[in-house]
Amino acid sequence: MLADMSSEPEQQIGVGTPDAFQRLWTPHRMAYIQGEGKPTGPGAEDGCPFCVIPGKSDEDGLIIVRGEAVYTVLNLYPYNSGHLLVVPYRHVADYTDLTAQETAELAELTKQAMTAIRRASGAHGFNIGVNQGSAAGAGIAPHLHQHVVPRWGGDSNFMPVVGHTRVLPQLLADTRRMLADAWPDATTAATTED
Repeated sequence: MLADMSSEPEQQIGVGTPDAFQRLWTPHRMAYIQGEGKPTGPGAEDGCPFCVIPGKSDEDGLIIVRGEAVYTVLNLYPYNSGHLLVVPYRHVADYTDLTAQETAELAELTKQAMTAIRRASGAHGFNIGVNQGSAAGAGIAPHLHQHVVPRWGGDSNFMPVVGHTRVLPQLLADTRRMLADAWPDATTAATTED
């Protein structure tokens, strides 16, 4: 709850000078800022999380669905609830290095992701894309991954715009379960219109 701007700022021990702003602490972001879990080099053997994740259970790896050449996984540091990644199993950095099968399956799982997210949460729209290379903003540039970010009318309010804070109302494990339950099977995906 926001403080009444006309009243005296609430004294909060340990947060510095009182200033009429309430704070939402997001300590999990510090792991991302400090590079925790990022590869130590460009190779698959350099601790690439996208190469490690498929060896985990779906629940532990936050994997939603596994294809033959590509899998989907929740983003650990999401822009919105339901933000997931479509990732080839093969450690490849450039979109042009994907095989025809990887390219087709990446596209198909992206369509299925949109269908599942709409079923599970009623998303109004999506931001979909690949940040190709570190200069383009890829956090893990050596392993290609496509973002699928659900959007809702009004989801950009004062929190992210002014407060530079995202409020995510659901735990990642709960989001993974919800999307896995809503995921279309291959026959449904082929006949479902977006």
